[in-house]
Amino acid sequence: MEREQESVRALKGIGDKTGKLFERLGIFTIRDLLTYYPRDYHTYGPPSPVGELKPDMTGAAAGILQKSASVRAFQNKKVITASLRDPTGSLQLTWFNMPFLKNTLQAGTYHVFYGKVVKKNNRLTMEQPEIFTKEGYEAMMESMQPVYGQTKGLGNKAISKAVAQALGLRQMEREYLPAYIRKRYELAEYNFALEHIHFPENRQQLLFARKRLVFDEFFLFVLAVRRLKEKRQDKKSAWVMEPSREVERLIQNLPYDLTGAQQKVLQEVFGDLSGGLVMNRLIQGDVGSGKTIVAVLALLTAAYNGCQGALMAPTEVLARQHYEGMRSLFAEHGIDKVPVLITGSMTAKEKRAAYEKVKSHEADIIVGTHALIQDKVVYDRLALVITDEQHRFGVGQRQMLGDKGQEPHVMVMSATPIPRTLAIILYGDLDISVIDELPGGRLQVKNCVVNTGYRPNAYAFIRKQVEQGRQAYVICPMVEFSELMEAENVVDYTKTLREALPGISVDLLHGKMKGKEKNEIMERFAAGQIQVLVSTTVIEVGVNVPNATVMMIENAERFGLAQLHQLRGRVGRGKHQSYCIMVNCGDQEGTAERLGILNRSNDGFYIASEDLKLRGPGDIFGIRQSGDMEFKLADIFTDANILKTVSDEVDRLLLEDGELLREEHQELKRRLSRYLESSYDRVNL
Repeated sequence: MEREQESVRALKGIGDKTGKLFERLGIFTIRDLLTYYPRDYHTYGPPSPVGELKPDMTGAAAGILQKSASVRAFQNKKVITASLRDPTGSLQLTWFNMPFLKNTLQAGTYHVFYGKVVKKNNRLTMEQPEIFTKEGYEAMMESMQPVYGQTKGLGNKAISKAVAQALGLRQMEREYLPAYIRKRYELAEYNFALEHIHFPENRQQLLFARKRLVFDEFFLFVLAVRRLKEKRQDKKSAWVMEPSREVERLIQNLPYDLTGAQQKVLQEVFGDLSGGLVMNRLIQGDVGSGKTIVAVLALLTAAYNGCQGALMAPTEVLARQHYEGMRSLFAEHGIDKVPVLITGSMTAKEKRAAYEKVKSHEADIIVGTHALIQDKVVYDRLALVITDEQHRFGVGQRQMLGDKGQEPHVMVMSATPIPRTLAIILYGDLDISVIDELPGGRLQVKNCVVNTGYRPNAYAFIRKQVEQGRQAYVICPMVEFSELMEAENVVDYTKTLREALPGISVDLLHGKMKGKEKNEIMERFAAGQIQVLVSTTVIEVGVNVPNATVMMIENAERFGLAQLHQLRGRVGRGKHQSYCIMVNCGDQEGTAERLGILNRSNDGFYIASEDLKLRGPGDIFGIRQSGDMEFKLADIFTDANILKTVSDEVDRLLLEDGELLREEHQELKRRLSRYLESSYDRVNL
């Protein structure tokens, strides 16, 4: 285990420069690398006749070269070209700065070439293709190659090589799942699963490895949640709060009426705050259902009872938006309570000033990111803690924020629609309230599912909306181009859109940017300085931009339905009609049926339940719900059956051995302790 805690730089061939690139992917230790699971797997199909190759497709062509390759100089580069012919057509082959290939690519030799086909000067060309012998390619056809998330300067081959080296050096893990559980559910041995999730020989082996690792992720999470529930259940509260006349007055003076669902949930929250027991409540509500005002009214109730309340958001942009919204609301209605903001990007001087206000109780409401959990933040009478977008925080982080005060009330909010059966398992330590009604007068988003041929029309529509003063989002599944995955990427798509939309301000946003850079981009978009924002799903939890009316999602088939619904929720937040254009770039069976559900409905909970019905146990590629809870591999929809099985097994285990005292459970106890520690470590300060 000690070896796995070493820096990734301890591996051969990884120096400071490459180490920094791995760190951009969140890989600091050898353990991080071993659990950096592939995002997809690549299989090499049989070579195609040249005449069947099409522009933009990735594939293989094979044959005997009629002429040897030629080398010529062009713009300080050495260009190697060869031509492959068969009875159906000819294919130009091009490589840059690889003059040694001239010796390999001789007339009369047989090769298989694999790469992306493009059309250049009216002829089909394969640039930088991989070269195989016949036997070498046949061996590749029988294997599954891992495809990892990459970053500029660090390609798939380098990551695969590092993972293979790490697997060879690692110490074997002791099996922690009791033998009776592994036998009951036919689960692979842990070390076997870890190796074969990276390098499976076939799909059957992949599914066997994946099932074990998914079981592990759910098992440790559900076990941690159950232990948290035992710790919290029926605890008397030191913070019993009286109803506040000022809060009632604010509700009466709001420029809109609260919906019936909001009023019901608010009464449940007020009942918890005054009931004498510690509140542990989840507020689930669809995008735009009005969870934020419920949170603000709860925080004000704490403030008017002489206590402090904290609101933790997953991004600085969202935290700042909550803070500014509160300041504006309080000023408008003459509320004398003071909110303060704490985020990681503040200067040391700004942080010190904020800490002092919190400690002296000059601040009544503290809004921020994970920075609220830092030891330096000392609260005075912290009685209520609210986390926004609950699925972004680990179970350890929930516990840490709760530990900051004297058992404060805890309220968590999520806009991720999860069917109730799964929510009860995932949030087993919380009571669940649902805001299942949208505020009146809001225009429904108009949806359409289109193929790639519709893009020119979509660009024209975006231009028209921008000319009317509106803004648009375009979502791509990837940050940068990958030679092994056919999906749109943010970097190249931004260039394409700038060419297609001259005179319009187009910019990009993705998760690999530094926090300060991301904040700056989102603030410029919110201010209307950027008219079209090309982004990954990092905007799924983002700033509220009522002026944005178009959401265009490329490769919609690669996302889960609940996630697509979340993305769509970024528009339709203002008074103007909004639109969601989902581009289906695939031809997989069932894709049209899945996307059709979104086309027909804007109800997140209906969509989530339909998503649950449609997903199958083998349906594991390309549609994972990004960011769900703290799972790297598991997906609560695809793996719903495993989640339910795990829940039953954890209940049985705790009933028989609640403290995990039996000999056969000692390794599990150690692993759970390590899991909770790593959950603390994941706090991004």
